[in-house]
Amino acid sequence: MAQACKHQGDSASQLTLTHEVSPQPPRVGPLTIKLSVTDASGKPATGVRIRLEGNMSHAGMTPVFADAGETEPGRYSSTMELPMAGDWFIVAYLTLPDGGKVKRQFEIKGVGQP
Repeated sequence: MAQACKHQGDSASQLTLTHEVSPQPPRVGPLTIKLSVTDASGKPATGVRIRLEGNMSHAGMTPVFADAGETEPGRYSSTMELPMAGDWFIVAYLTLPDGGKVKRQFEIKGVGQP
């Protein structure tokens, strides 16, 4: 299920990020995260570098990291290894071609055992 994060303000902050996670339901192990990034007019945002940081919703777990590569204009994909069952949140750090930086966050709830 895709969800969107959108913020108002300058053009960089008006980017919309949607995500899709597989497998569904999510489970411990490798997780594929597909992202779509569009600008304020709905056009694909190309050339964006994306670093993902996965954190559990409770304290004490070391974060996991992954990079997302562009698979087609405005679409990015990553594989992230989730080592523990529970609720996770992902912080996406986007670096735009002009050097602008944007941060978005989304949740992955109910990660289960394989």
